[in-house]
Amino acid sequence: MIPHLYARVHMPNGPVADALGQWASSLDSLPEHVVVAAWPGLDRYTLVGEQWAWTTGQWIEHLQDPYLEHPFAASPDGDRHAILHLEVSLTPGCRKLTRHEWAEIAHRLARTATIEIPAHQGQGARWVAFQALPGRLDLIANLITVDGTWHSLPEDVLDRLDAEARRIQQELDLVPPRAARPVPTATAQLASVLTQLADEHGGPLAAVRGLVEHAAHRTGPGTDAAHRLAWIARRVHSIQQDLERTAAVMGHPPATVVPPTAGRPSRRSP
Repeated sequence: MIPHLYARVHMPNGPVADALGQWASSLDSLPEHVVVAAWPGLDRYTLVGEQWAWTTGQWIEHLQDPYLEHPFAASPDGDRHAILHLEVSLTPGCRKLTRHEWAEIAHRLARTATIEIPAHQGQGARWVAFQALPGRLDLIANLITVDGTWHSLPEDVLDRLDAEARRIQQELDLVPPRAARPVPTATAQLASVLTQLADEHGGPLAAVRGLVEHAAHRTGPGTDAAHRLAWIARRVHSIQQDLERTAAVMGHPPATVVPPTAGRPSRRSP
């Protein structure tokens, strides 16, 4: 399971469109399986179950509402880029999850990122989790809370998310099955090297991405350097995913097609 935290943005339209894929422009209610979890405090402002029939536009409005309700709320750095986008992708080869399991993952990651907090501590931030794309969960939140304060994430939020993702992967048995091979071929060995390069927890690219994301955070949101560093981090993450897919293909090469043996021509009698 691979979590990725995007740089904060001002409007939710882009992250929502990225998360919903083919349903991004739909004017109808989203399919039942797409919205797997949402901010628990939403039940206080809607009829029972009403939000599960919302359209894409209504979810966008819900995430935008804090801007209208608290026009002066801003981050410690003075910006109003309150939209947070967390994407989690399953490792290729994992089993298919149920809607209940996706919901459990969404709530656990929301609590890990401190977006969702215990009821006695307040209402936390508004968020919604979409599962519209195969093997992927997108959690989108507005960091302006109900009382108008800005919710800052822990400095080690990426480490926390990585650790929680590993726990979820083990507890839900999301380790893809591995086929036994008596003697690894050269292609299989190369696939193993690519897998190590792309490894999210101990691979060199993961370390590079972490350093770049940290640099983007330290540079300060809204600056050109921060945007460039965030773009580089996303590109490194894409390279990791490409390497994983390539390694998976190399580890399962197509079967060799053997041409049929030509039969001996029959001899005709004169």
